[in-house]
Amino acid sequence: MGPVAVRVAVVDDDELIRVGLRAIIDAAGDLGVVAEAGSGADVPDLVARYRPDVVLMDVRMPGIDGIRATELLLASSAEPPRVLVITTFENDEYVYAALRAGASGFLLKRSRPAEVVEAIRVVARGESLVFPAAIRRLAGAYAGPGGDRLRGAGLTDREAEVLRLVAAGRSNAEIAEELVLGVETVKTHVGNVLAKLNARDRTQAVIAAYESGFVTPG
Repeated sequence: MGPVAVRVAVVDDDELIRVGLRAIIDAAGDLGVVAEAGSGADVPDLVARYRPDVVLMDVRMPGIDGIRATELLLASSAEPPRVLVITTFENDEYVYAALRAGASGFLLKRSRPAEVVEAIRVVARGESLVFPAAIRRLAGAYAGPGGDRLRGAGLTDREAEVLRLVAAGRSNAEIAEELVLGVETVKTHVGNVLAKLNARDRTQAVIAAYESGFVTPG
């Protein structure tokens, strides 16, 4: 395989799943699988050796599962890759825990090939897969007392308004239109929100908003 724009690692204890994902990813042209693993325990070494941009991480694995593997990965690397959780069931406590641990989004194993490819491209760009309805359901079922990260964050009224719209799944362009602002101004506000919340991406900001009660599942 020649050079590709986005380097991907696939971590799943099911070999058939790994083979299927590799075939989908390698066929995309701009994406390529550079490493595979069948256990979460192998993730830190795999990332250090192969330097993937995105890790597709099965959330349920024996031994070290995708949640703990995500935590280890983010703790062991100064510039960790994006983590995209792959799961069978959307409404799964493991999925929410993985998002809390730092995953940028999740992908259902029944997703169509085009959806898999686009999801990888989205997180590779530094964006996040925020599914407002799904995260709302997950937060309603599994959100715990995560502390009020927003209380001491010092968000301005405008930044708080932007965060509510991010939690509702709005894109920067949609937020700009709704608030009658320029897209670049919205990008600045989003960047400020992430910095103040110490959030790696939009998904982590949304999780913080739910955990703090700033937005509610209802």
